[in-house]
Amino acid sequence: MSNSTKGSGTSDEAPLGSLLLGTGLTLASLVLVPALSQAMGLGPSLTSAVRIVLMKAAARV
Repeated sequence: MSNSTKGSGTSDEAPLGSLLLGTGLTLASLVLVPALSQAMGLGPSLTSAVRIVLMKAAARV
């Protein structure tokens, strides 16, 4: 009976990992990318392009 409880526990961990990865990518695209690009002196169009790529990656997860 302990084997059946271990099997159900692993199915709950997979969606949590995807949620954390998607949240991390979203946070990076909204907060970190503009801050880093401003510090590096990149233009707003390049910053927007990087944000779009990260948001698309977050949506795939």
